[in-house]
Formats: sequence, C-alpha cells, structure tokens
Amino acid sequence: MTMRRVKIFSLFERFWHWAQMALIMVLLFSGFGLHGFHHLIGFETAVTLHTLSALLLLLLWAFGTFWLFTTRSWRHFIPTLSGMWKVFHFYSFGIFKGEHHPYRKAYWRKHNPLQALAYLMLKIVLFPLIWITGLIYLFYFLWRDMPHASEWLTGLAYVHTGAAYAILVFVLVHIYMLTTGHSFKEHLMPMINGFDDVDLTPEEEAYLLKDEPENIR
Repeated sequence: MTMRRVKIFSLFERFWHWAQMALIMVLLFSGFGLHGFHHLIGFETAVTLHTLSALLLLLLWAFGTFWLFTTRSWRHFIPTLSGMWKVFHFYSFGIFKGEHHPYRKAYWRKHNPLQALAYLMLKIVLFPLIWITGLIYLFYFLWRDMPHASEWLTGLAYVHTGAAYAILVFVLVHIYMLTTGHSFKEHLMPMINGFDDVDLTPEEEAYLLKDEPENIR
C-alpha cells in the first residue's frame, strides 16, 4: 500500500456538506427561537425561516440520496465490525494517550467503521425522523379535526425536538473531532479542496495516474 494525496470528495459532496451544515445551523437557530431560548428574531420570522430552511434541506437530502445511489457512494456508509473495536478504543482511551489512529483511509472506504455507523444512523434514523415529524407538524391543518389531534401534535413536537437535540449532539461531536489528532486545518481541508491522504494499492495508484491524474498528488 502507498500513501498518496487523493481527491476523494467530489465537488457535489463538498457543496452538499457545507450547504447541509449551513441549513442545519439556521434550523437550530430558528428552532431555539421558536422555543424561546433567545429573542434575536420574532416568532413569525422564526417560523418562516425554520420552514423555508427545512424545505431547502429536504430538497438537498433528496438530491443527495439520488447522488449516493447513482454513484454507488452509499457503500462508504456501510459499517463493518472489522476494526470497529480498535477505533472505539482509540476514541475512548488511546486519543488521550497520544496513540496513533488505528484506521487509515482507503480509496474504496473514506470513513472508519465508527464514522460509517454514525453517518448511517444519521441518514436512516435521525434525518427521516426529523423531516417526517416536521412535515406532519407543518400540515397539521389537514388532520387537526381528527380525534385527539392536539395530543398527537404535542407528542409529535416532543419527538421532533428530541431528534433535533440528537442532531445538535452529532454536530457538536463532529466539531470536537476536528480538534483531535491532526491540526484543525488538516481535518478541514479535505472538505474544501477534496484531497486527503489515502492508502492505495498498486493497481489503484496506477489507475489514478493513468486515467485520473488530476485526482492524485
């Protein structure tokens, strides 16, 4: 295996990442405003901002899901038990002892086993939960005449808010992880220019040098 600098994040992936981050920040800001945690914007403005950002994020997720399956990039998010314990042990103990990260990126797998599991849960559990509850809440006027509608609405709000807090925890952990191991800049640059250090087999290196020389350094 040879360590080379390879473009593993496409332009769309980087746009998707930063656009998603920006919209989630707006949703959290407006959501906290709706719950009265701050009064930087009015309630009606918060509702409008929250709704528009949610619809834009839903549209982005739809395009992202289409991209994942058409490019077969979904394979990077399938977790594996191989190496899972080593990565878990590193983040729990080894990182505080100055140990080296046990996982090295491969051309065919961008994320370590723990990352893949976390991203998969985010994509198939938290994201669907937040937008399904949000859409049902948004269209309350269509089912408000049903028996016990107000009670269902209250329960729905709790589930939606709980999922939002879980996403906030994910964001905070994600930001914290940027401060560990390599420098903040080294962690951040792959999502800016797309290039990261990757272990390549001789065949992968030969293919990139011959057919995609612009994607290897």
